[in-house]
Amino acid sequence: MSDRSTPIIELQQVSLAASIGSAYLLQDVSFKVDRGDKLAIIGATGSGKTTLLRLLNRLSTPTTGEIYLEETSLSQIPIIQLRQQIVLVPQEPKLLGMSAQETLAYPLTLQKLPLKEIRQRVETWRNALQIPQEWLERNELQLSLGQRQLISIARALIMQPRVLLLDEPTSALDVGIANHLLKVLNQLTEDGHVTIIMVNHQLELMQNFAQRFLYLDTGRVQEDAAANQSNWQRLQTKLLQKKAQEAEEWL
Repeated sequence: MSDRSTPIIELQQVSLAASIGSAYLLQDVSFKVDRGDKLAIIGATGSGKTTLLRLLNRLSTPTTGEIYLEETSLSQIPIIQLRQQIVLVPQEPKLLGMSAQETLAYPLTLQKLPLKEIRQRVETWRNALQIPQEWLERNELQLSLGQRQLISIARALIMQPRVLLLDEPTSALDVGIANHLLKVLNQLTEDGHVTIIMVNHQLELMQNFAQRFLYLDTGRVQEDAAANQSNWQRLQTKLLQKKAQEAEEWL
């Protein structure tokens, strides 16, 4: 095990070319993430935020550059082992045709953990995220997007990941539930056992949650700064201007 000073995640000049044409989805991205960090990734639609998350658990592979988990290249870690340590919750999660109860237990069932431990972990995170008991028997069609997001985040936490990747996890949650979720996630990072990298366009939530942020624009890191030393109103204005510019280009 590496010592505490070793970054848990490090990207070195990572680029990802588009599958068609000569454009790049990400270009020359380099940064480090320390254990227990809360990193927000922000930027306009199409800036490369989700693409970056997908690289971090090898749903995609860099065209050039390297990504490390505590000094070990991701390419050298068996994929199942990697995805047990670095868990991604997508913006529109799927329950794979299962009930909520089944989808929560599924990752631990695959690991062949004792039934008693599976039930205990499911109940622990159901309570922590305040998921109503009646949701557990519902399937994907009977749950809203926000409910599926919360179930999928619980499923990820049940796996006890070292790095949790969240893609717009609060986009379909009401303010009260979103704030409770961020409070739970904040507590998880305090001892350094869990590191959180979150894509989120709700800057009013991120400025109170994140320790750092990356601002992406057209696949490049334009800013990498401490959250408490940044002008979040300026960032919000930049995003709104970018959105307006993109809207004009479609006219």
